[in-house]
Amino acid sequence: MRAAKHVLVVDDERRIREVVEYALIKDGFRVTHAANGEQAESALAAQNFDLVVLDVMLPGIDGLELCRRIRAQSATPVLFLSARGDEVDRIVGLELGGDDYLVKPFSPRELVARVRAVLRRVESAGVASAASRGSASRALTHGRLRIDIERHEVRFADQALTLTATEFALLAALLERPGVVLSRAQLLRRAYADDLHVTERTLDTHVRRIRGKFREFEVDPITTVHGVGYKASDC
Repeated sequence: MRAAKHVLVVDDERRIREVVEYALIKDGFRVTHAANGEQAESALAAQNFDLVVLDVMLPGIDGLELCRRIRAQSATPVLFLSARGDEVDRIVGLELGGDDYLVKPFSPRELVARVRAVLRRVESAGVASAASRGSASRALTHGRLRIDIERHEVRFADQALTLTATEFALLAALLERPGVVLSRAQLLRRAYADDLHVTERTLDTHVRRIRGKFREFEVDPITTVHGVGYKASDC
């Protein structure tokens, strides 16, 4: 029997925490909750989580700052919750490393669906790719760029980079077919595990984040083919 996925729920509203916790536990998840950023940091330091459900408007350390701190240490998936639904707020959350963004008020059923969709990306980043190549090959290499599927590691010129699960899935999808241009629709199917909630704008935001992580090497691992889509660059 597979162990239940462990989710950290961070929200200063007790009612929201209880709704989220009930929905996740009912669907088979383990849940730990925190009422603010400080409690969340303590929980994250004490144990590993498969995903964090994170409110943006927290007292003290807000959700955006907490996401920055999480991203400085790990690629644990983050699903933002916010009462602010403006597109710019969603983009800021994704630019900081969030994997998805859900606006309050929300349906508990949709929340669970979003959580499962993000977790599928973690698995599909490697499982589908490795299966298509057989057990002997678990890595994707393109020039100086190498992705280790089993270890969920990315290295460029033998230097390690930290990518979120979503970023990893997207880059792996491109490296599966080096030189081939994939449309946004194709990438949504391949990298996002058919998550109906992900939009092309979200995909573009994740592409920008990946590019930003390669900026120190003065290379761009992804080429935009205007009017068509994206492909892996020669780097």
